[in-house]
Amino acid sequence: MRPENVVLSEDGKSVVIIDQTQLPNRLEYLSLVTPEDFYEAIKALKVRGAPAIGICAGMGLYVTMNGLGDADREKFLTEMHHIAAYINSSRPTAVNLFHALRRVESAAMEYPGTDTAGMLAAMRKECTAIQDEDIAMCRAISEYGLTLVKDGDGVLTHCNAGPLATSLYGTGLGTLILGAEKGYKFHAYTDETRPLLQGARLTAYELDKAGIDVTLICDNMASIVMKQGRINACFVGCDRVAANGDTANKIGTSGVAVLAKHYGVPFYVFCPSSTIDMECKTGADIKIEERDPEEIKSKFYTEPMAPASVKCYNPAFDVTDAELITAIVTEKGICRYPYSESIPALFGKEKKC
Repeated sequence: MRPENVVLSEDGKSVVIIDQTQLPNRLEYLSLVTPEDFYEAIKALKVRGAPAIGICAGMGLYVTMNGLGDADREKFLTEMHHIAAYINSSRPTAVNLFHALRRVESAAMEYPGTDTAGMLAAMRKECTAIQDEDIAMCRAISEYGLTLVKDGDGVLTHCNAGPLATSLYGTGLGTLILGAEKGYKFHAYTDETRPLLQGARLTAYELDKAGIDVTLICDNMASIVMKQGRINACFVGCDRVAANGDTANKIGTSGVAVLAKHYGVPFYVFCPSSTIDMECKTGADIKIEERDPEEIKSKFYTEPMAPASVKCYNPAFDVTDAELITAIVTEKGICRYPYSESIPALFGKEKKC
């Protein structure tokens, strides 16, 4: 089984993605070819989710360079760096975007020959390897996640961290989807995730499609379902983990974590190790993307829901303090607080500053 959300064409001249802005009402595919195509698709959230963005960007760099035509090595590398920087500027918070582009760039730079055909072959091999690795990582993360829950548990989700955002199983949703395959009967409560409704449009869609019992709730209902004892665990993905364990994820995540702490509900963050950024000391060092105010006022309405003169503050992410996170689940194992000790202990030199 292969991913359907981000696919490199056989001829290497395009990347085909599911347009996530059209779900759940329409399943539409887009073919991306130019640097502008990739920038716009990532910026406009047609492809979203930290791992999926990285996969798409890496493939996109290869595709755009594949269409460059004949060029000497110096010209090829100069243009490649320019395009990579442009695509990387589309969204500032998710570290996977930068890592994937850097890996594909390095593949071309480290190719020993001067022929562009060989450099392109190395880039293609690297960008497909990034996706293959993510498939394996998502499966491993999901397996570790199953050790944290039991059959019949109620799980609260926020935003979307399933196959659409990654490859196949996903991170934050992977445990639920893998568990369903193994016969677990989970009860998912899915926050709609304002203002872009990724929980309502994408997570509810994916869980329902997987045959999982899913109940959609408004973001401000998380407290009552916890208080009523319906929630045994909270599952979220993330876009960046700082060296101290502070975690950036979709806006509203930190509020869920605060509620979970109050009600004694475990709060789990699921992510591939590529999301852990040891060069970022704390959450205060994570740049938070701010988006168009109209996403709040008018995007999903036939008429604006606030006066035109009213200002809006629309951060796309917030940072959850490490102390609020019960565990960070990776493909290599489970880290627990204090993360400045458990992350290096799990990953060794691989994740040391």
